This record gives sequence, structure tokens and C-alpha cells, in this order.
Amino acid sequence: MADDRRYDNPELEDTELDDADEGSPDGLYEHFRFVADKGQALLRVDKFLVERLQKASRNRVQQAADAGCILVNGKPVKSNYRVKPLDLVQVVMDRPRYECEIIAQDIPLDIVYEDRYVLVVNKPAGLVVHPGHGNYDGTLVNALAWHFRDTPDYDVNDPRLGLVHRIDKDTSGLLVVAKTPDAKTDLGRQFFNKTTRRQYVAMVWGCPDPAEGTVATNIGRSPKDRLIMTTFPLDGPDGKHAVTHYTTIEQFRHVSMVSCVLETGRTHQIRVHMQSLGHPLFNDARYGGDRILRGVQSGAYQAFVRNCFDLCPRQALHARTLGFRHPHTGEEMDFTAPIPADMSALIDRWRTYTAGISAKS
Repeated sequence: MADDRRYDNPELEDTELDDADEGSPDGLYEHFRFVADKGQALLRVDKFLVERLQKASRNRVQQAADAGCILVNGKPVKSNYRVKPLDLVQVVMDRPRYECEIIAQDIPLDIVYEDRYVLVVNKPAGLVVHPGHGNYDGTLVNALAWHFRDTPDYDVNDPRLGLVHRIDKDTSGLLVVAKTPDAKTDLGRQFFNKTTRRQYVAMVWGCPDPAEGTVATNIGRSPKDRLIMTTFPLDGPDGKHAVTHYTTIEQFRHVSMVSCVLETGRTHQIRVHMQSLGHPLFNDARYGGDRILRGVQSGAYQAFVRNCFDLCPRQALHARTLGFRHPHTGEEMDFTAPIPADMSALIDRWRTYTAGISAKS
């Protein structure tokens, strides 16, 4: 049972968590905290919490316990755990705290595949995944609530269901949603065991040398700037193990299109790893890619790059493929989302620029 809890939240596996989704180092967010009194009589934790949480039913608390979201003294407990004097009881989730139930909103979804167990969606850039500070609605989860509004077995507030992994607000591409508790547990196990298949396409500054390779470091929050992540030595105590395999697809003189295949899924992993190689993602403001880092100093070139920034006003990163074993049938399934219009236009612009330079040579 403990292992299943672990897979229900496999370190919030995926690459790029958006600003609103970044949380504690272990990927869990504390929503509520209670310390039992010295005179606390033995009491089931589900009843203990129902007495202290507004609008929380006992069934909802039991669901949270089943998903490993009820901790006592730092460890997950079942709903029949008996609270003792001075016990620290926490309610944690894999998303930030917000002050209201998730509202169903009619936000268009690009659904790539759906059956009674899973849904695969192609998320556009600019769409936040989870409600959180500054983004209480208008998110992918609000859109899912609308999509499942007539599905009685799908409760968008149930932590045993929903997104198995996440990507950054300004990253586009594929995500899988679990529609049953068993599906989420199984998919979580696959992410945890690194048996899923995920390939991203990115535009980066410069031309990686060698053209393909593997980046293996620890990744953790920067001690100098808590808003960004950074690399740490693999054998050190800081950060978490992260591995990215990259291959250069095409070079455009001053930038390159690369493929990144993930073994792990740490916050901002691709963005941090490519920056660590000296090749930040094109127009990635957080990691320095929104400046002109390669090329000539002519006014025409400067204007060309600024035009490219306007063309793709975000970090140029797209979750292109996603593969997993179906949690019910066992069938291996692979999905592909085409490169979105803004990145396609960016690639075409650089391809035209490179061809023009070559023609003049």
C-alpha cells in the first residue's frame, strides 16, 4: 500500500513545472497543518480532520488518505490511523493550495485520445496546468472539470484522479490524465520506473558540440535565486538526480533545433540542462535565452532576432511525443503532437535566414 501511495505522486514527474506549480523540494504542497493537543484522546484521523476542516466530508478525507495525502509526523497514514497527543497532522497535495473548489470552465481542449481509463491532451503554450497563486481559474484543470462535468465517476477535486505529470505554462505538448484511481496508480508507477517515452523538441542558442549526448546532474532550486533551478554534482547532497539525452536535429548557424529525451522529470529539467551546456532555450527569459547570445552585431541581424522573439514569445519547447503502457489493457501506446504554429514559424524563419546567408557565401 505504501508503494502505491508513492506512485500516485511520482515526485511530480515531469519536465517543466510552471511558476504557479513550483513547491516544496519533495513535490508536495502543505494545505493544512494541525497539532493535536496534549490531552487529545485517541481518534481516527479522518474524524479528526473532518472536525477541523470546513466543507470536508469524511469520504473526501478518506480519499485523500488513500492517495497518500494525509501525513502524521511526516509519514502517510491510512484513514483509520488514531491520532495521539501532540501528533502533527498535515494535508498535502501535488498542487498549490487555493481557496476554492475547482470551477468547471468551458476552455477548449485538444484531445488526442480518450477512453474510459485515460485521456491524452495536447496543451497549448500559455495555459497553466493547475490553479494556484495568481491563477485561480482558466487552467487546464478547470477545462478538465468542464469536460468531465457529466461524468459522475470523475471528481476533479479527487487526488486519486487527474493529471499524472505536468508541463510548464509556456511549454506546449502532450499530457496524460488518469480517469480512475487504478489508472493513476499504474501510470504513476510507469513514470516512477522510467518506462514512459517522452521526447521534446526545442530551439536553443548555438550549436551543441558534440551534436548529441547525455546530461546527467542533480537539479535543485538555486541558492542564489529561488525562482530558478540549477545543476548540482551528481554525487552531492543537493538537488535530485536528472538525466536528459539530446540530439541535434538541424542547425541554423546561430541556433539549433534539438530533440530531448527524458529519463527523469525534474522542474525545468530541459531548460536547466541546456543552459548548463551553454545553449539556453531560445527566448527563455528565466534562463537567459531572451537575449541575443550568438551571431553578428549588425542592426539588421538584431532586428531579425527581435522579430523572432515576437514570433515565438515564449521558451521554444514542445512536448512532442508521449508513450506509455495502457493501465487497463497493457497495450503500448504512443502519441505525437505536431510542432505548434509559433515554433514552426520560428524554425522556418531561421531556416530561411540560414539559406540566405549560405547563398551569399
